[in-house]
Amino acid sequence: MADSAGIQQGSPAIGAAGLVPAAPGAGGTEGSGAAGGSARIAVKKAQLRSSPRPKKLEKLGVYSSCKAEGACKCNGWKSQNPPPTPPRTDQQSNAVNLEEPCRSCSHTLGDHVTHLENVSEEEMNRLLGIVLDVEYLYTCVHKEEDADTKQVYFSLFKLLRKSILQMGKPMLEAQESPPFEKPSIEQGVNNFVQYKFSHLPSKERQTIMELAKMFLNQINYWQLETPSQRRQRVPNDDAAGYKANYTRWLCYCNVPQFCDSLPRYETTQIFGRTLLRSVFTVMRKQLLEQARQEKDKLPPEKRTLILTHFPKFLSMLEEEVYSHSSPIWSQDFLAGASGGQIPIHTVISAPPVARPLYYSTSPVSVDPSSCGSISPARKTASVLEPNPVGEKRKPSEPLSHEENKRPRVVGDIPMELINEVMATITDPAAIPETSLLSAHSARDEAARLEERRGVIEFHVIGNSLNQKPNKRILMWLVGLQNVFSHQLPRMPKEYITRLVFDPKHKTLSLIKDGRVIGGICFRMFPSQGFTEIVFCAVTSNEQVKGYGTHLMNHLKEYHIKHEILNFLTYADEYAIGYFKKQGFSKDIKVPKAKYVGYIKDYEGATLMGCELNPSIPYTEFSVIIKKQKEIIKKLIERKQAQIRKVYPGLSCFKEGVRQIPIESIPGIRETGWKPIGKGKELKDPDQLYSTLKTILQHVKPPECLAFYGACEKNRGTWVLSSHSLPHGP
Repeated sequence: MADSAGIQQGSPAIGAAGLVPAAPGAGGTEGSGAAGGSARIAVKKAQLRSSPRPKKLEKLGVYSSCKAEGACKCNGWKSQNPPPTPPRTDQQSNAVNLEEPCRSCSHTLGDHVTHLENVSEEEMNRLLGIVLDVEYLYTCVHKEEDADTKQVYFSLFKLLRKSILQMGKPMLEAQESPPFEKPSIEQGVNNFVQYKFSHLPSKERQTIMELAKMFLNQINYWQLETPSQRRQRVPNDDAAGYKANYTRWLCYCNVPQFCDSLPRYETTQIFGRTLLRSVFTVMRKQLLEQARQEKDKLPPEKRTLILTHFPKFLSMLEEEVYSHSSPIWSQDFLAGASGGQIPIHTVISAPPVARPLYYSTSPVSVDPSSCGSISPARKTASVLEPNPVGEKRKPSEPLSHEENKRPRVVGDIPMELINEVMATITDPAAIPETSLLSAHSARDEAARLEERRGVIEFHVIGNSLNQKPNKRILMWLVGLQNVFSHQLPRMPKEYITRLVFDPKHKTLSLIKDGRVIGGICFRMFPSQGFTEIVFCAVTSNEQVKGYGTHLMNHLKEYHIKHEILNFLTYADEYAIGYFKKQGFSKDIKVPKAKYVGYIKDYEGATLMGCELNPSIPYTEFSVIIKKQKEIIKKLIERKQAQIRKVYPGLSCFKEGVRQIPIESIPGIRETGWKPIGKGKELKDPDQLYSTLKTILQHVKPPECLAFYGACEKNRGTWVLSSHSLPHGP
């Protein structure tokens, strides 16, 4: 069913109104044109709702599918004599004739509006309001030059168009619904006022409250700059995260100011620190500049408040916005040290939402069950907002106090010392950077940096038989089929095509510069508790860049969100090494009865499995390990500083003493050495050697074993032989 049918019939009304959307620009407050446009839409809605019922039916018929017998596919009545464009103001409105045939299907206007015969006036007026919103968004789509904004307008246009056809309510759906971040900007500013100014006298605190209300009001009516404009101004910023927030802001805050058939939220109530950081600097500069330019126009009682107090207020708030350790952004800000509640009055009262909020099926043609973006980079600006992997997984429920009491292990490092060391390396700049070419850099480090810069992005996509195919998704699927065919030449091309386009299979695709360069095709078996990995490949000229590791890490994150914690795959001799690096082994944890008959068996391949740990953030795992290494290094340095002391040599052996207890050696206890407890037998050296050698073979590559294995047995101890030391540099 075409979404654009009937638009031409209604579009002249927009031209007559002369409405131009308050398109987001380079940041700033909404001008009078925006307010005027909203007022003109309200006037037109009032005029249309006061029209006679036949006139209303004619207007709704343009957006109503034909109900005539014979399964007519016309989805909007078109007049035989369309009005001129632009319509003449002196033209008298003709009487509505329900028997007038449609220019497209030849059925009458009455055949298009039979479903409206028993509809109440209230419901009809609601539908007419949506009609005018559709016509306004139609103008927005054609006048908007920014591609991201245009696509959001078009998605909302389709949503409203569909709600008229189905006589439903416009229902935005996204995998994340408002609020998008906690605490919200409003709550953060409340906390800031309490944190910094609660000690002030009542009169001075009231002044601060006025400044806070003024600031929040400015954010609620602030026009965000488009993602393309922001990329030009701040090229190294998180472009993907900003674009996601920009899309949400358009759908939930900006467009509903004009199209009141959509639910509207205040920006300060559904966004938090992330959005505030992206607009604060520019907003502060423009507000203060505007205040200086218009200082002569300010009322005398407001002049001191705005010119003197407001700049100081913004400077103090700026410190808290960009500080990594500010307490005002903690959700536990109001909890006192004893766990009690600090008495606090709400500084800024939340304005009520005028309309109820609805969420239901989105009109976007991409199947949300099979096509979910998991990269925050360059999200599609649509009503459907897939959950990005760039956004962190929600942490599991905090452990209770009793569960937190784990038994202390002998030799455990006190938490006070750990926290003290952590405080010295919380600044990322304090952690030594490793070159991407260094042997110590993580395999996925380069890929992770590229994702943050928006160079690459990840999407889980799949074919769908339930909805109209999405052109972009189909292009990506064809690209994946080509990559798998080239990189897996022994696999029949027809077989690859069948699985990639099979609706039961999904593919995590790696996109670079708009084209597919790699992916992992998989099939989920939720009832069996595992997922089968079918194909995994990266195009040859993009290999050895960490993309394969980063792909697998994203796939692990995706499955943890869907509560599937086991992977199974058949790996050929060339892929076993890759899968071992990703945590796979031949020791299958899934019971055989769970997967026999479900997964595809390949001749000459090895079955491998991987068990996921839901507490590990896989896409940031190497960063965490890097930080842990730095903590250990700092702890070692502190311990060495404490015990670094030169003791005099032992003279007792000159006096004829043959042996002494180890603990009597000066300084030995200070190093942390403890005597073996009574009753504990010494380990058999041969058994110890066998155990340690097995461990060494698992943790060291073969070329290192020649060095570490050159040891000799000597009086129950193991000593490195001098002739086993490597020669050369």
